[in-house]
Amino acid sequence: MSINWFPGHMHKARKEIAKVMDEVDVIIEVLDARLPQSSENPLVDTLRKGKPALKLLNKSDLADDVRTQEWLDFFNGLPDTRAMALDHTQKKLINRIAEICKQMAPARSEAGRPVRAMIMGIPNVGKSTLINALLGRKIAKVGNEPAVTKSQTRFTTKNGMALSDTPGILWPKIADVDSGYRLAASGAIKDTAIEHEDVAIFAAGFMRDDYPQRLTERFKLKEIPELAEEVLDEIGRRRGCLRPGGIVDRNKASTLLLNEIRSGKLGKLSFETVAEWDEKRRLAEIERLEQERLAQEAQDEKNEGSNK
Repeated sequence: MSINWFPGHMHKARKEIAKVMDEVDVIIEVLDARLPQSSENPLVDTLRKGKPALKLLNKSDLADDVRTQEWLDFFNGLPDTRAMALDHTQKKLINRIAEICKQMAPARSEAGRPVRAMIMGIPNVGKSTLINALLGRKIAKVGNEPAVTKSQTRFTTKNGMALSDTPGILWPKIADVDSGYRLAASGAIKDTAIEHEDVAIFAAGFMRDDYPQRLTERFKLKEIPELAEEVLDEIGRRRGCLRPGGIVDRNKASTLLLNEIRSGKLGKLSFETVAEWDEKRRLAEIERLEQERLAQEAQDEKNEGSNK
């Protein structure tokens, strides 16, 4: 499965961002702390043109603390990058963002000029909520549905930072299967963009593998079924998501499970680990080298044929 979801305003936003990037000093990329790598838009690195980046792992109140720290260590080890975890209630931490941006663009700050920061990120990671917190007033439109912000907007903060908000942009094709499901399970992708039941089955399998105790406690399960589909059905039975004849209504059960995950009722959880993505990158590199080897062999055979 790969997801193609690139609405027209997102394509327009990408072009607008590229145009104004030379006028930006620091990129603030808002990530979902529950899925930092899957919510990191690969277009950002392309568009930022080497600008320093502050990566904010937002919604940390919903994320696994141990896994969040591992991701912070990973991002802070990258060049020209700083990372911090936060949620919208941490006002003191949010107030430090302007100072951190000044530190990341010292020439601009030392000249006494406002540091120009652009907030970027995929839909529904909390960019607008963060902007409102930085400004101390409600300016940016907030919604719990993805793609609320439709156009680029600029604001000036009281502490010497010029802030640009951008629409949440996804990349044209989400090729990694796990990332697609994780984005859908977190609410970053609209429920209409991918089969609702498939996402819930993925989420049930994830909870079974990574947080089994949460399932047994929350849904009072005596034991967890082996198959993810059966986990979802058992949740549906326990919560009365039934059709006539006692048949599980999987649509209702899917909605219930996803809502409980997104709201934090199943506890603080993270969909991915640094180690998992290190392995994905290792395997991708092996695949790349193998493709290069095969291409070279084909070229060599072609050259030998032409020389005969």
